[in-house]
Amino acid sequence: MVKAAVLGASGGIGQPLSLLLAISPYVDELRLYDIVNTPGVGADLSHINSKAKVTAYLPEGQGLEKALTGADIVVIPAGIPRKPGMTRDDLFKINAGIVSDLVTGVAKFSPKAVILIISNPVNSTVPIAAEVLRKHEVFDATKLFGITSLDVARAATFVADVVGGSPTHYKVPVVGGHSGETIVPLLSQITPKTEIPSDKLDALVKRIQFGGDEVVKAKEGLGSATLSMAYSGYKFAESLLRAVNGEMGVVEPAYVHLEDIPGGKDVKDDVGGLDFFAVPVELGPNGAVWVNNPLPRANDYEKALLEEAKKKLAENIVKGIEFVTPTSKL
Repeated sequence: MVKAAVLGASGGIGQPLSLLLAISPYVDELRLYDIVNTPGVGADLSHINSKAKVTAYLPEGQGLEKALTGADIVVIPAGIPRKPGMTRDDLFKINAGIVSDLVTGVAKFSPKAVILIISNPVNSTVPIAAEVLRKHEVFDATKLFGITSLDVARAATFVADVVGGSPTHYKVPVVGGHSGETIVPLLSQITPKTEIPSDKLDALVKRIQFGGDEVVKAKEGLGSATLSMAYSGYKFAESLLRAVNGEMGVVEPAYVHLEDIPGGKDVKDDVGGLDFFAVPVELGPNGAVWVNNPLPRANDYEKALLEEAKKKLAENIVKGIEFVTPTSKL
């Protein structure tokens, strides 16, 4: 019996994500939580003839506790959306508090659950979650993931736009973080082997890094990347649940705490001691089992991108940690 909880289920990401989880063959029970509108979302989804039993909760009546107790997987898309001219860092003050409060609930009511963080800025909210879990003495790096699957989806899609073919044909490693210059596509490692024309390279990298801005602009200030992010969050959750069900060799990108996951120490050494970094992660029945390290195969162009990403990530990580523990330093 897999029990999944979505915290922030009534939002622009939360609703389509909840729909996808409700029809997943791997989910037996789906709990929805948000500060408004959750009963309506729950009622709507409960009419689908899928096997998942859907329940919905508001804060009143110990709703967060009820949503989380016994949960195996907790997905957190809660937070305010990005608006025109707003960077992910601008979201920090509001979303940091939301994530801290929700992860405190996880620590209290479902401390063994796998946690998937979607709330931006992921570069800082995942370190916040880690610090909150540490304070409650339940931190397990193998069970905490920042979802960066959308960066990989965009990379494959935009590569296809440049060289032709279907986006499903390409796999592009994307490492670093989940905002702007911290997103580093390793285009030299595309499979199947694909050469990007040199006159297209800079524009392609920038589009992958700032693809979210396209959506914000296209929605004319009325939203950000919600549907594509919901798809990407579900894709990671589905991969995790496939691994829980015994499938071997399941690999997904994620922003993780490196040192406490097998293979992560090598990545940490390669990125100058950063504690958090997005890399391909092999998943198993209990979470992360291995961190893959594509960095030694990066070319000179990508190494320059990585240097810029590391500087910004170091700042993002410190900002997240100090939100919870003001005197903390890397």
